[in-house]
Amino acid sequence: MEDLFLRGLEAYHSGEYFDAHEHWEDLWSDYHFEDRRFIQGLIQMSVSFFHLQNNNLNGAKGLLRKCLEKFDGYSGVQRNIDVDSLKECLITIQEEYIKIDNSSDFNRDLIPELI
Repeated sequence: MEDLFLRGLEAYHSGEYFDAHEHWEDLWSDYHFEDRRFIQGLIQMSVSFFHLQNNNLNGAKGLLRKCLEKFDGYSGVQRNIDVDSLKECLITIQEEYIKIDNSSDFNRDLIPELI
């Protein structure tokens, strides 16, 4: 189970957001654990960035909104991720998404590193 989470992190850190989503989705669908909602938020966040890479700004916006809803019940540190900092980063990204008309205008340096 932990291996799937770590493989997802590795893919995420490499900018392979679709692959990160796949690993975390396997974890989310195959195992039942206390922080399933948090994992679902990571999945949605990854797909948001995948949509951004593929110039689907509307899809990116929608999934970012959904992932923020999933992270709502979490604070502090979850799976070695500073959730409060993550949520702040995602709110900044959400504001940036509103300002831009094209995915190519997005400052990719805003994408959080997680761990």
